[in-house]
Amino acid sequence: MSALKGLRVLDLSRVLAGPYCTQMLGDMGADIIKIEKPFAGDDTRFWGPPFHKDAHGHDTKESAYYLSINRNKKSVAIDITKAEGQNLILGLLESCDILIENFKTRNLAKYGLDYDQIRQKFPKLIYCSITGFGTSGPLSTEPGYDLVAQAMGGLMATTGEVDGAPMKSGIAVSDILTGLHAAIGILSALHARTQTGCGQRVDVNLLDCTMATMTNLAQFYLTSQTPAKRQGNAHSTIVPYQAFRTKDSWCVIAVGNDHQFQRLCAVLGEPSLARDEKFSTNAARLKNRDSLIKILEKHIAQFTTEALVTLCRDQDIPAGPVNRIDQAFAEPQAQHNEMKINMDGVTLVGSPLKFSDTKVDYHLTPPPLGRDTRRVLRDILNLPDTAITALAAQRVIQLEKSSI
Repeated sequence: MSALKGLRVLDLSRVLAGPYCTQMLGDMGADIIKIEKPFAGDDTRFWGPPFHKDAHGHDTKESAYYLSINRNKKSVAIDITKAEGQNLILGLLESCDILIENFKTRNLAKYGLDYDQIRQKFPKLIYCSITGFGTSGPLSTEPGYDLVAQAMGGLMATTGEVDGAPMKSGIAVSDILTGLHAAIGILSALHARTQTGCGQRVDVNLLDCTMATMTNLAQFYLTSQTPAKRQGNAHSTIVPYQAFRTKDSWCVIAVGNDHQFQRLCAVLGEPSLARDEKFSTNAARLKNRDSLIKILEKHIAQFTTEALVTLCRDQDIPAGPVNRIDQAFAEPQAQHNEMKINMDGVTLVGSPLKFSDTKVDYHLTPPPLGRDTRRVLRDILNLPDTAITALAAQRVIQLEKSSI
């Protein structure tokens, strides 16, 4: 049995933060009804190439981006700008535990679907709003984008080479972090509901989540009143903790304490280095970072990555190769952890969640637009096929085989 089996989620989100959250909930067994705009769908469906290929080798309309965050969902295409569509949404909410949306603040009010408009009708509903800057405040009505959150939240200023330009993360990390925080908030609100019987609003935004997950660098500033300097692949307060060039590629070594540093020096054939007062403690190594790194770089360059990582692991020194994504999937540990899965011919990234009793459940491939419209409206709202066909003719809904 899956942990969230029996919970139903109405997903009005699109692009990344919300869909990442709902995929996680779906992996844990929740029934996810993804509401999409008819004849358009989630923007990410078209964010390609690459696109998934059908059995004949032809591109479908599902991009790799879309596939990455939309398994275990039912696609229901409803036009919420029309009164008939809004009534369908309200009907579906009668059987839902959770609603997730990432519209601009107050935009859903014009459709009668804002939290304040429906909270009395659905007092047990967990209503999660994902925005760029929050549902109140001077920037609350501004659109939210990952790049802007990384920039404004301090992340870009601390990422990149020491003397280089500010650099965003290689992935939309602010969106992903916000999706994770949304899932945590929703689960907490569900637990509170078991005690109070009442739902509530969960309000998360990209700016706050980015700043909160700056953690030690944010606290560095709050403690010292000085922003941490950009360190490239190095760490602001631990040395050595960075990437190094080896004889054949790159590796990382993450020395977390003085004992590990002593063992690293022995591995590199320089045990006396650990006894030098300039390097014997982390505080000393931090003060003399530049001179120490030059010494370590010279020695590390004599090893292949595989040889050095093996020696370090033998001595319980945290180390690893800098993998491309293909090499990451080829790692025996990643294969053991089933981080690559196949669902009916679609290869996807597996869930990182592992449970001893409940299980992660892969049961629905990322859906084509409108795949489940007819079934959901029939099974949940008890609409007859004639009514569904009439709504499709009025373009209030889209059925799977309708043209985009």
